Amino acid sequence: MALIDLRDVSKLYGFGDATTLALDEVSLSIDQGEFMAIMGPSGCGKSTLMHIIGLLDRPTHGEYMLNGRNVARLRPGQAARIRRDTIGFIFQSFNLIPRMTVLENVALPLVYKGYSLTKRLEIASNILNRVGMKDREYFYPSQLSGGQIQSAAIARALVTDPKLIIADEPTGNLDSAGSRLVMELLSEVHRTGNTVLFVTHNPELTRYANRVVYMRDGVIVHDEHSNIGDIAEGARRTMYVQQITEDDQLSGAAAITSIARTDKAPARSKSKVKTKRRTIAKRRPSKTKAGA
Repeated sequence: MALIDLRDVSKLYGFGDATTLALDEVSLSIDQGEFMAIMGPSGCGKSTLMHIIGLLDRPTHGEYMLNGRNVARLRPGQAARIRRDTIGFIFQSFNLIPRMTVLENVALPLVYKGYSLTKRLEIASNILNRVGMKDREYFYPSQLSGGQIQSAAIARALVTDPKLIIADEPTGNLDSAGSRLVMELLSEVHRTGNTVLFVTHNPELTRYANRVVYMRDGVIVHDEHSNIGDIAEGARRTMYVQQITEDDQLSGAAAITSIARTDKAPARSKSKVKTKRRTIAKRRPSKTKAGA
């Protein structure tokens, strides 16, 4: 049985003429233990899909089965309990509380599970050790690098031992080194049996996934399985198209620069000719002096 099963799920925002169709009858099945990347242009519905899967939003139409239970129409309190016990979130903006230490930030979700303060800090410390942040427990978010902040956010997502990890652009604000650190941590989480879903614009990051879904205009247009370590074929084509586009832009810029220089060249040459003529005229003796 699939962990996640979406059946003809649609999501509409607004009313009347201002209605926006964010998802258009999306059907998607995800098994326990998958590591899935979701790709697509901005505004294609990736984040909306993640919010519905993560029970942060409800579909307008369709069914959503999570671990065999229909959760599409749950009351807010019921959805919150399932989120707490089943789902861990990692956001692009990190969402750590600036006035709390890393240890306190990671321990925070355990407050809602009724653990004592000592137990919360113990569990949080063990999770931070797991992601290589043990020596940063008492640092504040402002004292960490981008990769370290996201590592702390991953630890916070794992502290409740969720079955499902949802990462919405987890490397969007990071450099290449920080991105690699975060993706290696997510790979380690996946190897322990968790299901991981992550949104990305970077085709290179599909190396970490064993399945890649492509979206456009609120619809899943392609769904492919790939080997971990290899760039998915669809993502490879995306990289090729991006490279051609960049090359065309550079060629166009070079052509415009060349045209601009060509347009200016005659004006400069005419100026030089006039200057030369004036200089020659000054040096040539007048007819009067020649006759004398």
